[in-house]
Amino acid sequence: MPGHSICVYCGSRAGTDPAYLSAAEALGQLIAKEGWRLVYGAGDVGLMGAVARSAQASGAETFGVIPQHLVEWEVGKTDLTSYVVTETMHERKKVMFMNCDAVVVLPGGAGSLDEFFEAVTWRQLGLHDKPIILLNTNGYWDPLIALLRHVTDQGFASDSLHGFYQEVQEVDACGAALKALLS
Repeated sequence: MPGHSICVYCGSRAGTDPAYLSAAEALGQLIAKEGWRLVYGAGDVGLMGAVARSAQASGAETFGVIPQHLVEWEVGKTDLTSYVVTETMHERKKVMFMNCDAVVVLPGGAGSLDEFFEAVTWRQLGLHDKPIILLNTNGYWDPLIALLRHVTDQGFASDSLHGFYQEVQEVDACGAALKALLS
C-alpha cells in the first residue's frame, strides 16, 4: 500500500489529556511505518505539530497546507516534504482533501469539527468515497457520536450517515482500519 496519503485533521492545541499527544505521535509513526504520506494543516503547534514531527522523524513524507493568515499563528512548519500556502481556509481544506486517500480525525476543536463535517457531508452527497476515521482517544469524540445519532434519530439524516465514518479507539485499530479500507 505504499503511496497512500492520509489526511489528519486535529487540534492546533495539545488538549488537556496527555493521551491525545501520545495518539498524535503514534499516528505519525504509523503513517511512516506503512509508507504513507501525511497530509495535514502545516502547523507546528499542538497535535498538528506532534503528528508531523513524529511522521518526519520516522521517515514519512509530509504534505502541509496552511492559509497565509495562519502562517504566524499556527507557526507554519516549513521543513515539510511539501509546504503549500493558500489564500483562504476554504482553499486549504480543498487542497488537503484532494491530496489524500483517507481522513483520520484526532481530537481537536471547531476547525477539526468543520473539516470532519465537510468530509462527511461531501460523502453523504456522493462527492467522494474516501474512508473517514474518528480516532476516539479516551472517548473524546463520544459527544459527537451521540450528536450524530441524535441527528438520525430526529429524522435529519438517514442511518446511512453512520456508515460514512468509522470510529476506532486506538491508533493500532486505526492502522488496521486504514489498511482494510485502502486495499
